[in-house]
Amino acid sequence: MSIKNFEVYFDCGASKIRAAAFNKDNPKNAFYEESLFFDDHSNIKTEIYKIASSLEDKTSEYLDDVNLMIDSPEMLSIGISISKKLDGSNLKKSDIQFLIQDAKQQVLSNHSHQNIIHIIIQNYKIDNIKHNFIPDDIKCNLITLDILFICLPKTIIEYFKKQFFKSDISVKNFFCSSYAKSINYKSDLFPIENISFIDIGFNKTSITCYSENKIIFLGALPIGGNHITKDISQILKINLKEAESLKLSFDKSENFINDKKISLDLIQKIIFARTEEILELCTNSIRLHSSLLNQSNLVLMGEGSKILDNKFKEKITFSNNIDLLDETTEDICQSALKLRDGLNKHEIIITLKKTKKQGFFEKLFHIFN
Repeated sequence: MSIKNFEVYFDCGASKIRAAAFNKDNPKNAFYEESLFFDDHSNIKTEIYKIASSLEDKTSEYLDDVNLMIDSPEMLSIGISISKKLDGSNLKKSDIQFLIQDAKQQVLSNHSHQNIIHIIIQNYKIDNIKHNFIPDDIKCNLITLDILFICLPKTIIEYFKKQFFKSDISVKNFFCSSYAKSINYKSDLFPIENISFIDIGFNKTSITCYSENKIIFLGALPIGGNHITKDISQILKINLKEAESLKLSFDKSENFINDKKISLDLIQKIIFARTEEILELCTNSIRLHSSLLNQSNLVLMGEGSKILDNKFKEKITFSNNIDLLDETTEDICQSALKLRDGLNKHEIIITLKKTKKQGFFEKLFHIFN
């Protein structure tokens, strides 16, 4: 079996697929691909195959496994505090491993329909004193870990594994897109203690909150940019395709607006009203998990946020100041690469078991299926 020179990352959203192949020795040597917009997953198998084939051509390597970034309105974060009494001897790595495994089993026992994607240690408490990391050669009577588990339903995990398997590709690792991106952007662009990232997607909006530079909450709401499209379609009585196009370029669609006799002011009111509603729901969710909202910066990102642009930010009658972040395929895919390489030192790395490969003729069958 030949040694691969490239590591491949896919970001599978509800309306677009992005992918990157990074050279293992020099990640700056990379190839990027992006699908066109789609409003359902009916052709996702074809989109995956097209992007995979293009990356194979560019890298001159056979693509048989990928790292996958996904989000979902059904994403779940679970916080657990777990302790173990010791005898005053030196704290050992095996003591920490025991607690993590115990907490993991508790999560899986109580949420059997979930898969754990990320395990993040928020705090180490040694004899009730908090530590960011375990000190060397420290004696301990009581060790407590505060752990955050980020989970996705097994049905979603299996769905994506099946879609890639149709192209004879296995999924090595899963990453929560909004979490990976927030860690990356926080490290590079927002080195402040209290910050919340609001990631507006097609059918969901994810919220990732940090306090004192530690993640304290990750959640998702079943509302996103597609709801704005539906509002425009219903109120203006145009089809969804026209509504989506108008939403993304309402300030550049003068001919269409004139032909349809649509008020530009009405379009803006529809877009900004729903956006304000999404932001209010997000801040309500943040308040439930943090008392630091008024001290926290808000960063808006995701495909659904692109309708605003910084020049329209002042048109939102929203109580909090927000920063708008314009992302690229490179930014998104690099987020998972950096996370896998240990960007978050508090995370326990999880690697999935490899899916059994298909033979050549099985793969050939799927091409024509």
